Parts: sequence; C-alpha cells; structure tokens
Amino acid sequence: QVQLVQSGGGLVQTGGSLRLSCAASGRTFSDYAMGWFRLPLGKEREFVARITRGGSPYYADSVKGRFTISRDNAKNTVYLEMNNLKPEDTAVYYCNADDGNYWDKGTLVIVSS
Repeated sequence: QVQLVQSGGGLVQTGGSLRLSCAASGRTFSDYAMGWFRLPLGKEREFVARITRGGSPYYADSVKGRFTISRDNAKNTVYLEMNNLKPEDTAVYYCNADDGNYWDKGTLVIVSS
C-alpha cells in the first residue's frame, strides 16, 4: 500500500507559477514511478507528467517546456513545478504512484485570466 498526500494548489494569475508536492508513504519510494494527471472541469482526466524510478521524465505535449516533474527519494516526494501557467491549466491535479495503482485526493489549481 502507498499513501499519498498532496499540497501546493491554489489560485494564480496567467503567467504565474505554482509548485505541487506529493508525499508518499508505505512502500519504498524509489521502487515505483510517480505521475501527475489533471481533471479539467467538464473534461476527461488527462496525463500531465510521469517520472520513472530512475528519474526519467515524460510530459504531455500541452505542458512540455512549462512544467517540470522531479522526485526526491530521500524525502519520498514528487514535485510538479508549473511555470507560465495558462487558464487552460485550470483543473484538479492528482498525483499517482506505481503507474496508477495509488492516487491522492487531488488539489485544485485555478489560473485566472
């Protein structure tokens, strides 16, 4: 079992930045990949970013160049640094562990125009 606790969401203006953090517990953190998804209002859940056990990042085209995923195995935490935010980034953001086997409760990010 893996428990995930996210922090860092909120309201930001267009062009601003936010950093989401997701702390994991329960299993050895370095044993599994971590990822971020988001659920925009009225739309389907979409992939945002993923980082492998070895630290290789992957991004959706919509966030490439603006978002950075990273992990700190010593702190059992994955981060999503979001820069140059746009209104279309508004969504509930979820982190997941072990390629979707575990999810957190989500946090709302609102980007105002």
